[in-house]
Amino acid sequence: MTSIEKLKVRDALMQSIRAFFHSEGFIEVETPIRMKTPCMELHIDAEPSGDRWLRTSPELYHKKLLAQGAQKIFEIGKCFRRGERGDRHHPEYTMLEWYRSGGDYNAMLDDTARLLRAVGISGDLKIFTVAEVYGKFAGWNPVEHFDADRFDFDMVEKIEPNLPKDAPVILMDYPAECCALARLKPDNPKVAERWELYLGGIEIANAYSELTDPVEQRTRFDKWGAQRKALGKTVYPVDEKFIQCLEKIPPSGGCALGIDRLLMALTVARTLDGVLLFRD
Repeated sequence: MTSIEKLKVRDALMQSIRAFFHSEGFIEVETPIRMKTPCMELHIDAEPSGDRWLRTSPELYHKKLLAQGAQKIFEIGKCFRRGERGDRHHPEYTMLEWYRSGGDYNAMLDDTARLLRAVGISGDLKIFTVAEVYGKFAGWNPVEHFDADRFDFDMVEKIEPNLPKDAPVILMDYPAECCALARLKPDNPKVAERWELYLGGIEIANAYSELTDPVEQRTRFDKWGAQRKALGKTVYPVDEKFIQCLEKIPPSGGCALGIDRLLMALTVARTLDGVLLFRD
């Protein structure tokens, strides 16, 4: 596509997304890009910005809004991840993130199915559990016998290449060890209420039922922080205001979706170069 064609396709997608969420009664919000305390996740590194960090997601701010009584909110904005560059990665990217107070990861799944239809992605969702696909394509069950290195390797080498390409695919019910901010299943604490969306074999979105237990959240942040330290990574401070707000949040669901990768799916682009105007 030419630069002008890229502009037009992106503009049409943005209009469709905003029209969808406004028709569903969501409020569009705008939250800070520079923050004191990035979210503590093992493999996601924040980009420094003076005495702050560039956000990797607006998630912490959105949950603070839920704690203040927001019901349905969404945001489209720039996010950043240090050191991520490749055919499907860029250090600066556009994220759509939305939250439903009173919902869970199943509610987010319903939202996503409707959103995909609204922006022109056809086909019914094909839904598989993580345990199911790992058993079929990798020969083991990471829910029962989790191994972080093996899980990540097999996801790239054995799982993603074998996912159906002819329809949207949902991988759901991740091992608890993979989820820093997701609620665990009440009847099976080895499983987190999380799913990821794939289009054409490319991961597009990540959603879960939100963890609202401040004690459990601090424990997970401490765990991730210790693992980051062991790997020689920066250990971020804990956002105490975020921890304190959790007990004020009702059961809720949230989803983060990469706009640039969604554009790849819509235009059948092979890499991000096909949809981004600038790749410095």
